[in-house]
Amino acid sequence: MENKNYQEDLLHIRKMMEKSSRVISLSGISGVFAGLFALAGAFYVYFLFQKNNIDYFDGTRNFYEVNLIFHLVVVAMVVMFLAIVSGAYFTIRKSKKNNLPILDNATKKLLINFAFPLAIGGVFCSALLYHHLHGLLAPVTLIFYGLALFNAGNYTFSDVKYLGLCEIILGIVSLFFLGYGLFFWAIGFGVLHIVYGIVMHKKYR
Repeated sequence: MENKNYQEDLLHIRKMMEKSSRVISLSGISGVFAGLFALAGAFYVYFLFQKNNIDYFDGTRNFYEVNLIFHLVVVAMVVMFLAIVSGAYFTIRKSKKNNLPILDNATKKLLINFAFPLAIGGVFCSALLYHHLHGLLAPVTLIFYGLALFNAGNYTFSDVKYLGLCEIILGIVSLFFLGYGLFFWAIGFGVLHIVYGIVMHKKYR
């Protein structure tokens, strides 16, 4: 009996330590929504290309007019904004449901470790835009986003690290297929997020 109580106490202590050192309120549903927003953005960009008489699947176009690039940046920012808002909403809702703190030390560490590689990637992408290296934008965003996820994975579920690795690998592969960035972007930010979200929802609900 004493041994059983001892094991239960250890299990309780382990759970308490996990809650205090890792963010366990991330919602899988938010990943699904982020993926859907990304796919919607990718389809919109594809039809935008068609409207501008650009055959995307020709795969040889790596340079675009300034107005089109501005439009693409706006679409990317809208997709990112919607993904962040939905992620925050579902995560806060899950935190309240499970009586978990919304913003504790673990959450702050996660946000900092996620934001740092992302900020560097943003500066890098700005330099690519400045030098008109448009074909590298999709691979670079995938790689830096993957690095941000891998970094943040130290403070939440290990599944986030695996998603980050997949994004990095996809970004590296897309470096060898410049001109098909939208295709890889849709897979990385769309399909992978949806798969990840479904797995997370079933595994940790």
